Amino acid sequence: MPLQVPSSLGFGSGPGLVRGALAAAFLLLISLLCIVAEAKHTEHWVGIWTSMPQLVEPANLPNAPYNGSAAVFENTTLRQTVFVTQDASVIRLSFSNAFGGTDLAITAVTVALPAAAAKNESGAGASGVRPETAQTVTFSGGRPGVTVSNGALAVSDPLKFTVRAQSVLSVTLYLAGGQPGHALTGHPGSRTSSWAAPGNLVAAPDLANVTSTTAVAARIYHWYFLSAIDGWLPASRTALAIVGDSISDGRGSTTNANNRWPDQLLARLQQRKDTAKISVLNQAAGGNRVLADGLGPNAVGRIGRDVIAQAGVRYALVLEGVNDLGTAAADAAAQGRTGDVLVAAYAQITAQLHGHGIAVFGATITPFTGPGQAYGDDGGSGAREAQRQRVNAWIRTSGRFDYVVDFDAAVRDPANATQLSPLYNSGDYLHLNPDGYRAMAAAVDLAVFAKFAGGVRSMV
Repeated sequence: MPLQVPSSLGFGSGPGLVRGALAAAFLLLISLLCIVAEAKHTEHWVGIWTSMPQLVEPANLPNAPYNGSAAVFENTTLRQTVFVTQDASVIRLSFSNAFGGTDLAITAVTVALPAAAAKNESGAGASGVRPETAQTVTFSGGRPGVTVSNGALAVSDPLKFTVRAQSVLSVTLYLAGGQPGHALTGHPGSRTSSWAAPGNLVAAPDLANVTSTTAVAARIYHWYFLSAIDGWLPASRTALAIVGDSISDGRGSTTNANNRWPDQLLARLQQRKDTAKISVLNQAAGGNRVLADGLGPNAVGRIGRDVIAQAGVRYALVLEGVNDLGTAAADAAAQGRTGDVLVAAYAQITAQLHGHGIAVFGATITPFTGPGQAYGDDGGSGAREAQRQRVNAWIRTSGRFDYVVDFDAAVRDPANATQLSPLYNSGDYLHLNPDGYRAMAAAVDLAVFAKFAGGVRSMV
């Protein structure tokens, strides 16, 4: 319907001239609003990298001098590399202080493309950057730093910086005062080298050989504070969030190689035109459970933060439960109760996500029995394995999930279904090696993404 100018704003002479100017301004405003509204439908923020925020345990804090008596990372530059999962030319960064006991003052941040590391042309884990690519990150309309309240999240200003899917980005931050106390937010299972050095060195080409009178540069195998990177992308671009434990976090994968199973799934997605538009957000953490807090909040409790609140999520894949079965008492009664609550929790997760139109993919629990594996040691009762089989049967047949990927079938030993295939066992009979993670990635039917590209509408 053509836009009609209100009669009270009609054109004329004298006072009417004023009314005419108002009418013109009115039309211009409406036009701008229409343009903005249209822009909202053509581009949006989509997550292109995440790590699940969790409280850093004492064993995963940095060594002295970066872990002082009063603060962690005081007067420290921290350089971290991340594996980007989608092309973007405008990005923004998020920093989490979810578990910090005090406010976190970030003094300065830069992003850059990494210098190629030794034996690693991708630059993953690199201490150096390509200086000509470095850009300053700002906050709140141009401020060089930000203070993140305890329990809060800070998002940077949009930044024109081009990244490519399956490439590495280097993020460097400086904390003048550090994080007071010893409670801070991070992600210990980075499978990636980070670097700490004394002083403000966000613009330094390399941190590896930095020394001062009080400290030398240190390599640290964890991420801290950085929790997400989003890209400003066309509406057709969406994200898959993976809710998982150490198997999805990549225990058993190669440090700085980015060959966890979500990384290898990303490689498959990028090979097809119809799925290359989907980014992968790894929201897994070692030791995580569905039913109880432990290493990170329980899966049911973190769905809102780690999936629903993430930008552009259209799909979620849930692979959790092994730590619930493995840490529950091994007798049949305790395992039965755990299985009952597990399937009820899966139903709660799907209900929460379906309420936001997110398609939910269930995944069967992979084997965990074998010599020396504590989870498989049930005193000969077989109760844990029986419950794994029972829960997996529910995942496969309940109909609660929009799609089921049978990781159990993909990686179990054909000669002994209670164990991982010898080809895929990392050595502990619980976690997989890179070949096993490749088999997991290959088990996902890529056609399912087109089926749910428009999201889901479900009452449950």
